[in-house]
Amino acid sequence: MEKDYFIFLDDHDFDRIRIFGFTKRGDVKDIMCQYESLMNNKWVAIIRYDCSHGQPFHRDVMMPNGEKEKQLVEIESLNEAFTYAIQDIKDKWKFYLERYKSKIRS
Repeated sequence: MEKDYFIFLDDHDFDRIRIFGFTKRGDVKDIMCQYESLMNNKWVAIIRYDCSHGQPFHRDVMMPNGEKEKQLVEIESLNEAFTYAIQDIKDKWKFYLERYKSKIRS
């Protein structure tokens, strides 16, 4: 079963988590959790967790110039990875946003 939805992080709907998941018999088989912020009327990806294209579970830290830094996240199962990714973004989205904006200014 595929699921695709958003979790909004602020009262103004400027920051959200885009979630895509594919489960089979209750087990997570594929995930993507991406923190996005609305900048200049466009949704911009800031952080993405996924395991797409046969890659192990990892975090992509997006840069304003289009580059990204891949960071492997070692975790037991995709079920745990899914929970971890959502909670990490909920806990640190303001930090991730400020870090991204600071790279625009530099």
